[in-house]
Amino acid sequence: MVTTVATALAGLIGAAVVFMGVHAFFAPHAAAGFGIPGTPTEDPAFRSWLNVKSARDIASGLIILLVLAAGTPQLLGWLVLIATGIPVADGLIVLRAKGPKATAYGVHLATAAVMLVVSVLLLLG
Repeated sequence: MVTTVATALAGLIGAAVVFMGVHAFFAPHAAAGFGIPGTPTEDPAFRSWLNVKSARDIASGLIILLVLAAGTPQLLGWLVLIATGIPVADGLIVLRAKGPKATAYGVHLATAAVMLVVSVLLLLG
């Protein structure tokens, strides 16, 4: 039962990450900044970097969904555990840029905490 719930949560995480990547790719103004103040959303170079982030997000989410479909719960757990580093890094980047602590902790690091719990449930389940 715990493994089933954790697997479903991992699927939601994968789908959400794909959605964020697609959304950022097609609506960069809406997705720009992710907590970094003074983000130059009109700058073409920044928009290119946002496209890079979008591709990273789409690929990361699809990898999670692939392992969910074709791997074992333990493999999925290890993958989610490793992927937890992405929102941790994003949160630290926001903090280093003197961005809103609410965004760093409430979005990025909270996501990392959920991913950590999901990975532990998968690994122990």
